[in-house]
Amino acid sequence: MMTRQSLLELIDATLDGAISEADFLRLEAQLHVDAEARQLYYDRLKLHTALGEEKAASLSPQPAARPTRRLLPLTGSLLFGGLTILLLATAIWLAKAPEPALPEMASSEPTAEGFGVVIDSIDAHWASTSYSHGQLIAGEKLSLQSGIAHIELFSGVALVLEGGADFQLHSDMEMTLHTGRLRATVPPPARGFRVRTSTGDVVDLGTEFAIDARAERADVHVLDGEVEWHPTTADTHQLRDGQSLGWTRDGVVQPTSVASEFTGLEHLSAERSQRQQRWQEYSQQQLCKDSRLLAYFPIADRPSHRRQLRDTSAAGRHGTIVRAQPATDRWGGDQALSFSPTGSRVRMEVPGSHSALTLSCWVRIDSLDRWYNSLFLTDGHELGEPHWQIMDDGRLFFSVKRRTATKDLSDKQIAYSPPIWTPALSGQWQHIATSYDSQTGQITHYRDGLPISQEQLTDDYIVDQINIGTASIGNWSDPMRADPHFAVRNLNGAIDDFALYSTALTSEEIKQIYELGRP
Repeated sequence: MMTRQSLLELIDATLDGAISEADFLRLEAQLHVDAEARQLYYDRLKLHTALGEEKAASLSPQPAARPTRRLLPLTGSLLFGGLTILLLATAIWLAKAPEPALPEMASSEPTAEGFGVVIDSIDAHWASTSYSHGQLIAGEKLSLQSGIAHIELFSGVALVLEGGADFQLHSDMEMTLHTGRLRATVPPPARGFRVRTSTGDVVDLGTEFAIDARAERADVHVLDGEVEWHPTTADTHQLRDGQSLGWTRDGVVQPTSVASEFTGLEHLSAERSQRQQRWQEYSQQQLCKDSRLLAYFPIADRPSHRRQLRDTSAAGRHGTIVRAQPATDRWGGDQALSFSPTGSRVRMEVPGSHSALTLSCWVRIDSLDRWYNSLFLTDGHELGEPHWQIMDDGRLFFSVKRRTATKDLSDKQIAYSPPIWTPALSGQWQHIATSYDSQTGQITHYRDGLPISQEQLTDDYIVDQINIGTASIGNWSDPMRADPHFAVRNLNGAIDDFALYSTALTSEEIKQIYELGRP
């Protein structure tokens, strides 16, 4: 436990803008868990501010303006700026609410937009925005030009659409199918689900039906259960299991489609299994044999006792699993690792020096509720060591430490990507990669096989020899610290297929890894 004197020394160094990064982390952890430390900080802040005001007043014959309460210098690492906000919030809370009180609700809740989500697809090509696995579908008019898409509405309805299909969702319980083929599975809570067509509406009474819609006609097939057909020009028809009809503006006609021809969920499941098998064959027969690999962890390949994570590259640098738990992988199995429990990580060691790196993995982010969300970080942060993580605003972060920080110079140049995550993407698997090339001085971030940003390092920040040593997947470690308190930086989510290369892979190579590995 930190002594009162040690705590006072850290607080005073903070208020004077002279605290080191290591001491900063100790203070940050203590303030998170110790109410008395926060009170002590607040008392010290009041004294610091009062002395500043007294000095300002003594130097001017005119009434001095109240100085800004600047807790930490504006230059320095992002950690310092983040702690400034934390400490200021702590000070305000202590000043206004000395007695324990229930926290106030935020002024607004986080929001997302959608009536359903894309669950799967086969060779799907969309007319405008491409909708991938896990993406929300809202109320826009959509055109699936070719392929097959499986969409689940939040009411529980499962839709399988075949291209070309033009459609629009109006709510969890209603949609319009302008043209195309649709198969719908409707559970009891969604009874009454309605599909509008050009010649009438289908209202489900449970549980499965199919529609082939065209500009001036619609074929309706009841695969299981019962539906009502509400034509625009006639009375309601009731159709039961195995029945079907065709309808034009002139009335009932013989259907031209056959119920058995509509794609069902079982077809998509079989196709996904085939894709998974192709990926496993590529992973085992080609990818793991790449001589440029420093380590490759197909998460599925772990012993039953769950402690060891096997490195299937030639290097054989097996990792040690600490608290991370088995999780649903991108194929729907249980072969990923969740790093959400506090303290979770995979410990590993990579010796030697390297002039280039590529880090690649599949990641599922559940939330970004901390400043730094770890992907791969070396122990501590020494000269020449890389850090790969995600900021709380969804940006990828990569850096290699170049020097010891000074008042005027940062210790590294950080390459940020545009945000790769919002709350609407919670639980969605995506492939991310970052390459570092000391020869070109470039850092490139990738998402789902495509480059999304590139940072050109200045000559002063290029590191020719990168050292990794001991490191953690999914967390940040400082094993030599004596204080048990630590900053919470574990990834709130899961990782699958983590790879580390000693070279900067090309865009074509990263795209191939994504295309072969996407579920």
